[in-house]
Amino acid sequence: MLNSQRCGARTRGGTGCRSPAVSGKKRCRMHGGAKGSGAPTNNQNALKHGFYTRDAIKERRYFSDLLRESLATLREFD
Repeated sequence: MLNSQRCGARTRGGTGCRSPAVSGKKRCRMHGGAKGSGAPTNNQNALKHGFYTRDAIKERRYFSDLLRESLATLREFD
């Protein structure tokens, strides 16, 4: 027990956690090393709206460029 790897978490006091890490992990059972801790893979609960996805940003840029070009063309006719 004394030779086992220690948890890498920091306490509120700024010192390191002195509990042993769970085997195969870098954290103790209290700081996220326990089985089942953490978010599941492909966590759909974290996806809120998709406003900042690569496709959404690309689409917004395309439409803003199209609008800018359309307004420039309309100004030429005035």
